[in-house]
Amino acid sequence: MEKPIVVYDGECRFCIWSVRRMKKKDKRSQFDYLPRQTQGIEDHFPKLASSDFNTGMRLVVSKEDIYVGADAVYQIYRRLPPFHLFAWLYRVPVLHLVFRAGYALIARYRHLSGRVACDTGTCELSYGERVEGKKEDQTA
Repeated sequence: MEKPIVVYDGECRFCIWSVRRMKKKDKRSQFDYLPRQTQGIEDHFPKLASSDFNTGMRLVVSKEDIYVGADAVYQIYRRLPPFHLFAWLYRVPVLHLVFRAGYALIARYRHLSGRVACDTGTCELSYGERVEGKKEDQTA
């Protein structure tokens, strides 16, 4: 891996919008960005196969080091100027809990918001609901 990879739900309007904003701030091109639905991604990063993407995005730094949710956001923004100047706030114990709780709330309801137009019905469902629906279709 040349760069850390931001893995996000490519069918989530909020996630797509967030990644577009992140890319604009990533002026040094420090990260690669891949939707969770990318064919073969689990072959390259087996730990993603057991990941519950309802808990948020992933930052894959190496095959062993994968950050989840608020921890991923912290790891990303601590590398992006000028946000790196304020990223230390995430490490303050009480604020750390607030950031994690806020991220969990956003991740849970992310499919209800976003500024990207939805051209499929998948935007109405979370990734977990879509996966469960596919499993049910396969067993029927």
